[in-house]
Amino acid sequence: MSTDEPKKDSQSFADVILCYLEALGVEYIFGVPGGAIEPLYNSLAKTGRKGGIKAIVARHECGAAFMADGYARETGKLGVVCSTTGPGATNLITGVASAHSDRVPMLVITAQTPLPKFGRKSLQDSSCAAIDVVSMFRHCTSFNTLVSHPQQVENKLISALMTALRTPKGTAHISIPSDILRAEVFQPRDIKANRLQQDLSLSDQDSLEQMLIEIHNSKRIALFLGDGCRGAGNQIQEIAEKLNAPFVTGPMGKRWIDETHPMYRGVYGFAGHESAKATIHNTDLDLVIAIGAQLGELGTSGWLESPLLSEKLIHVDSTPEHFTRSPMARLHVCGKIPEIAQRVIQSLNKAEHWAHHREKNIHFMSPATNINNSPTSLLEPEKCFANSVPLKPQKLFYQLAKMLPQETRVHVDAGNAWSWATHYYQRKDSKGLYRIAMGFGSMGWAISSAIGARFAKDSGPTLCITGDGSYLMSAQEITVAAQHNLPVVILVLNDAALGMVKHGQKLGNAEPIGYELNHVSYADLAESMGIRGITVKTPGELADIDWSGLFKADGPTLIDAIIDPDEIPPMGERVKGLAQASATPGG
Repeated sequence: MSTDEPKKDSQSFADVILCYLEALGVEYIFGVPGGAIEPLYNSLAKTGRKGGIKAIVARHECGAAFMADGYARETGKLGVVCSTTGPGATNLITGVASAHSDRVPMLVITAQTPLPKFGRKSLQDSSCAAIDVVSMFRHCTSFNTLVSHPQQVENKLISALMTALRTPKGTAHISIPSDILRAEVFQPRDIKANRLQQDLSLSDQDSLEQMLIEIHNSKRIALFLGDGCRGAGNQIQEIAEKLNAPFVTGPMGKRWIDETHPMYRGVYGFAGHESAKATIHNTDLDLVIAIGAQLGELGTSGWLESPLLSEKLIHVDSTPEHFTRSPMARLHVCGKIPEIAQRVIQSLNKAEHWAHHREKNIHFMSPATNINNSPTSLLEPEKCFANSVPLKPQKLFYQLAKMLPQETRVHVDAGNAWSWATHYYQRKDSKGLYRIAMGFGSMGWAISSAIGARFAKDSGPTLCITGDGSYLMSAQEITVAAQHNLPVVILVLNDAALGMVKHGQKLGNAEPIGYELNHVSYADLAESMGIRGITVKTPGELADIDWSGLFKADGPTLIDAIIDPDEIPPMGERVKGLAQASATPGG
């Protein structure tokens, strides 16, 4: 097979790759161009002129991966990111690892130097005979391969796509030498996109029937929702209503439910609520049903003697791997969660005896009174209404939930923003518009994720909440939003510190070191890049923000929010977890 430039009546393998991606409805490939990946960009130039897949150039490959992640979360489609060989590929790794940890469907395409140059000390050689990037990606992907012959391209691409798109989903990496990308192919396969993304899921009917029996035989039931409840939040709330059962969520699971629901008791685990803890720790409980929950550290208070992980637990999930963290559970039920939820509802509708739960759980369901009659207990609720300066972060997040337009997508970055948002940002949305990536905890994720999400055709108002530490890592990516006139709003929590480090040291009685940042006017920094900058120092200035106007602007806006640096975020459970010499599931 020739490695010359493709003839006019033929396709290159780069063209074939784009044909597969177009069949799957992919609209963008995020990345940074370079020599070895140039054949793919040549093909992108041609498809872009025809209205097909377009190239979005990030400022750093990690930012490109975060953008692909955000696009996938917004659309439910495959996120695609590419890079050149060598440092281009290694720059991707953190972004790919973050998507892999949260099971975001992503195709990662990296280039290699031409095959004849492998191991000959060529520039940016990342083959197995040099800096072996394929080996590096092995540990942060679900599928990982090097294409060593042109005949492998389609088979390996199909395997990568099926791995990324089918449950449990994840990241798939395919590394292709530039001479193979450029090589011509005359008879690509007939692409059947529906077969590539057809989701196959286990379904254990016996366990499902046993769960229905357990529910019938239990008087006091609580529900725990994890991040895997996509598409089933409203159904699960209906189950809670029929059983008169309180429900709580993990920090990521809160995006699938209405946090103002009278039976919601708040977040259990990291930055959680006492009302949620009291619900799960209630010794009168007969049963706790965990749904779509990975049961990791942040969702279980670091596994510290949590009654969530006990024989009272029924664990429902679509991914068998997650059951390895609940070996003590009474029952494991594997299958598609929306289908399982619907089956439970049908069973409850048929059986009149389920009414006994509504009668016998009334006392169990009585919530503590809180601000605005919320059933969720908040720490220091009076600070949600404080008019002091500097701005209290409690007030900022509590008010954001009330001020933002209903369909606002909120991307929350790693750091103190996690704590404040988990505890104080409560909204009615159950569509998953609240986005947080806690699997790997990458700083700077939210900035690029919000930008990537805003490229989607049907996206809506988009807000990124980040800390000043994260912003200093990734500030340049806002220029991508400016270049493409995307009305993304980035709110920077400015306290001149790596806040989680600072307060973690204080809470853990550690030496105060390494958390200070210099004072920066992020609004002025944005203005220097031709981007609208707004500084907010007071509650009045916060109230004056025209959110609807900013979300309809012709480009991005940066809000520099000067917050009280002495306010301690609700992260005590996290500090306790770090203090543990060792912790194992179940105590």
